[in-house]
Amino acid sequence: MGIERSLVGGCMLLVVVALLLAQNRATGRGIDGNANLNRNCFPKEFIFGTAASSYQYEGAAAEDGRGLSIWDTFTHKFPDRTNHGDNGDVAVDFYHRYKEDVKLMKEMNLDAFRFSISWSRILPNGKLSGGVNRKGIGFYNNLINELLSNGLQPFVTLFHWDLPQGLEDEYGGFLSPHIVDDFSDFADICFKEFGDRVKHWITLNEPHSYSTGGYSEGYGAPGRCSKYKNQACQVGDSSTEPYLAGHHQLLAHAAAVEVYKRKYQANQKGVIGITLNSHWFVPYSNEKPDVEAAQRALDFMLGWYMDPVINGDYPLSMHTLVKERLPKFTEEQSARLKGSFDFIGMNYYTSYYARNNPVVNTINISYTTDSLANLTAMRNGKLIGPQAASNWLFVYPSGFRDLLIYIKEKYSNPTLYITENGMDEVNNASLLLEEALKDPMRVDYYNSHLSFLQIAMKEGVNVKGYFAWSLLDNFEWSSAYSVRFGINFVDYKNGLKRYPKQSAIWFKNFLNK
Repeated sequence: MGIERSLVGGCMLLVVVALLLAQNRATGRGIDGNANLNRNCFPKEFIFGTAASSYQYEGAAAEDGRGLSIWDTFTHKFPDRTNHGDNGDVAVDFYHRYKEDVKLMKEMNLDAFRFSISWSRILPNGKLSGGVNRKGIGFYNNLINELLSNGLQPFVTLFHWDLPQGLEDEYGGFLSPHIVDDFSDFADICFKEFGDRVKHWITLNEPHSYSTGGYSEGYGAPGRCSKYKNQACQVGDSSTEPYLAGHHQLLAHAAAVEVYKRKYQANQKGVIGITLNSHWFVPYSNEKPDVEAAQRALDFMLGWYMDPVINGDYPLSMHTLVKERLPKFTEEQSARLKGSFDFIGMNYYTSYYARNNPVVNTINISYTTDSLANLTAMRNGKLIGPQAASNWLFVYPSGFRDLLIYIKEKYSNPTLYITENGMDEVNNASLLLEEALKDPMRVDYYNSHLSFLQIAMKEGVNVKGYFAWSLLDNFEWSSAYSVRFGINFVDYKNGLKRYPKQSAIWFKNFLNK
């Protein structure tokens, strides 16, 4: 892998051992959990944090002037699409417990906290004309100040999927170009109110997930898709709407970046970027068609959003295969998008095999068939890696390094923050608390992924920070509370009390200065 010999001797040994342990995990052999890295194996200025989002954490859905979001509507209108009809009305009550949770972060020796701002808590109907909710401003001011007073840097995401319902009702949300100006106005307010203290801004979280979940598959808000994709969908077009929603997200991102750079960056001295997500795709075989299928899979997941902010346009494979269904950028839009970031946030969880599918679908056309790549976690009767609780998440830590090297080589080595990385376990209500706090698989997940991250950095990938998903168990979208991603346990039966899991203790020791 070309590991440089300049690694500190002790850290080098730990990396090698961690990789051997990861291989043992993949082959079913035992794991010795003692070969752990520590923060001294990373640059002194490297930032470690945890991540969260407003709808998944805050609760207080109808308090202090907050307006409805599309996830409020989705979970109540379509209870069959979330586990047992669960919702985020209360979530893990971060709105009222943020001081307690900031204390948890400080005790874990974390450097930063990534959270998102609820658009409808600031602008209840999504628009400036509806007025600014000063109580919403007050909550985020209090949170930011609490973080800073405890030595934690705030990393703020402006949009993490909870679009104000008012904008969905008025013009279809991200299906309309009108969203660009309204998002720009929302971003402007946030920069103005919080930018004196917030030095890291993220415009959008995972536009790929928002577009596919909400407009191709229908399992996420606003729940639109073609009937042939999901019988539960009442409206939508899986062949066009994901691309349209993605297009307007990119334009909204570029508009917000332009506002920040023109009005605020010089005085506030912060940076701004966008968070993208991607799996790593391993060719199913060494045959050329499968190798090309893996590249197309990357184009349709990562390239869909990375290419426009790097080069000003979509990947050639998307133009070739999606054709007239793929929206076009004007020259002005392309110029505004190109280079519209100071950093890229990357979320990585899992990897898949990609196999060529030469059959062009001409009837039930959708985003998922356009790439002509069949994605699977199984090859020759074996999974690519151990499966976590979610049916889409398989542990493949070497894919983390491979993805980062790919980004370095294809996209001229941009500044990166790993804004999410983690795994889940099943929410087993029958477990005693003592047993529920044991999560050795998650400890191994973080240890092995951080080992591969360090290798990628030694190979020249420009990564400045790492955020684990997630600080707490929380409302996990369509899975709701049936899975737990937290490194701290939330007792849903007993007043949402927090308890550190084995992985939280591991992180505390890992981060001990």
